[in-house]
Order: sequence, then C-alpha cells, then structure tokens
Amino acid sequence: MRRLVKLFLQKPELASSILLLLLVIAFQIRSNAIFLSVDNLRGILGLLPETALVAVGVTLLMICGEFDLSVGSVFALMPMTMAVLVVGGWPFWAAVVVGLLLCAAIGFLNGWITIRFEIPSFITTLGMLFMARSMTVVVSGGFPPRIKPGTVPSWIFTGFVDGGGLIRASVLWFAAFAILISLLLAKTNFGNWVRATGGYLPAAAAMGIPSGKVKIACFMICSVLAGFAGMIQSLRLNSFLPSIGEGMELQAVAAAVIGGTSLSGGVGSIIGGLIGAVLIRVIDNGMVMSQIDANWFKFAIGALTIFAVVGNAWLRRRGRAMKVETDK
Repeated sequence: MRRLVKLFLQKPELASSILLLLLVIAFQIRSNAIFLSVDNLRGILGLLPETALVAVGVTLLMICGEFDLSVGSVFALMPMTMAVLVVGGWPFWAAVVVGLLLCAAIGFLNGWITIRFEIPSFITTLGMLFMARSMTVVVSGGFPPRIKPGTVPSWIFTGFVDGGGLIRASVLWFAAFAILISLLLAKTNFGNWVRATGGYLPAAAAMGIPSGKVKIACFMICSVLAGFAGMIQSLRLNSFLPSIGEGMELQAVAAAVIGGTSLSGGVGSIIGGLIGAVLIRVIDNGMVMSQIDANWFKFAIGALTIFAVVGNAWLRRRGRAMKVETDK
C-alpha cells in the first residue's frame, strides 16, 4: 500500500487533479448548482478544445526542454491565411493544408534558429511572436476576410455531434490529438528521446539521440496544434480576426506548469497539461457563474501556477522521502 502511495505522490499532475476537484465543488456550491448544468457545461466544452490543443503542444515542447511564446500569434495566423485563400477562390481543404504547412514552417524555423545559433528558445519564439502577429495583420490587409455562408464546412470542426447539443466536433478532434500525442510520448522511441533530451541533453547526445531533430519536431508539432486550434475558434465564431489568440501563449505555459510539467524539461505528461487547461477554463467560467469580478481571472491563474509548482514539488519530495518496505 505504501508503495502505491509513494508512486501516486510522485505523479506530477496530482496537485492539479485535487485542486480541480475542489474548485468544481466550490463553484457548484457558489453558483447554486448552475455550474454543472448542461447549458454551462456546453459553454465550457465549447471553449476547452481551443485552449487544450495549444496546451498539449506546449506541454510536449516543455518536456523536451524548450518554450514557444509564438503559439498565440500562430493561433491567429493560420485561420487568417486559410480564410484569405478561401476568399481568393482556393478550395477549403487546400487552404487548410497551406495554413498548417505555414504553421509547420514557423515551428521548423523556431527550432532550427534555436539549435543552429544556440540561443534560448524564449528569445527565438518571442521574436516570432511579433513577426507572426504582424504577418497576420499584413495577410488580412487590415480587414477581416468575409467568407460566404456555405463555403466552409465548419460543422466538421465545430458542429454538435450529440442529440443533446452538448459535445461539439472540436472535442473529438482535441481528444484524438491528445490521445495521439500521449501515445507518441509514452509508447514510442520518439517519446523516450523527448524525455531524455529535456532531462539531460549531454547524456541524450552521448546515447546517440538526435536531439536537434527531436526538438525541431516538437516545435513543429506545437505550432501545428496552435494553428489548428485557432482555425477551430475562428470557425466556431465565424469570424477571422488578427487579434485572436493574444495571451494564449501564457495560458498554455500556465496550463503545462499547473499540470506538473517541469520548467527545466524531462518531467511532465500530456494528461497533466490537459488538467491544467481544464482548470483554466473552469476558473474562467466558474468566476462568472459565481458572480466574482472577472478582473480577478488573471490573478487567479497566476496564483494557481505558483501554487501548483510549489504543491507538485512538495508532493514529489514527500514521495521520494517515504520509505517502502521491500519484500523479504
């Protein structure tokens, strides 16, 4: 039994899971049982995939030992590029492919510049944040593109898939990507390479792991997921604005950290990043339902980030210090 408790305490997503449960209970009480109503859950599930997809990519990249602050700008650039191409007469799916390829190219550049010139990814992606946001405005020509109704099959990404109108197709897309990345991280050599590269780069290089290629691949996956999430939001709102995604990069990093991902790399899980994303959406919605001033939202996320880091570190120390009797 003590062995199971020891392993459980060392799980990085433990503190955020407990906190999520407590917050759901608290918001349910304060909102007079409205928080878990079908109508409110519909709203939470409608927004969750967009944040969670970005958080999944950022979590993977942070496990690999890098950061990407440009995801918020890529979140806006991809749907803007797609919309402009569709308005220009391109087929929808061709425009989607071009938009995702652009995201992959940005991720490649982020990784290649970081590795080639040996500079912190924080600096590389900070510069790309401004560049991609500027490109979004330039591509739009200063005016949001107007797509004719029926031109884009948005129902494939945002339509409700159940009779009760609770779950959108975006939830299924998000679940598919989350499961795919989780399996990639847990069941493949690539996942082992990601953890080794983020855990201790010299040792990974000594083992013959192509750390540079691994990092570039993670940058590309992160950018593609951010762009895909931005497309989902734009299709859901039926509006293509160059300003969407502002601040998304910080929420994604916060979600990863809240979920137990180490800032130094090598430690973390996709499920932890998802729990962090759910926590952010729960706090955002729960404050509204509880009639708490929405201006406290960013304060709450900041406090939660600090609490999660401290809580996870304390739980891991307790887990390591716990003595387990060996079988005789």
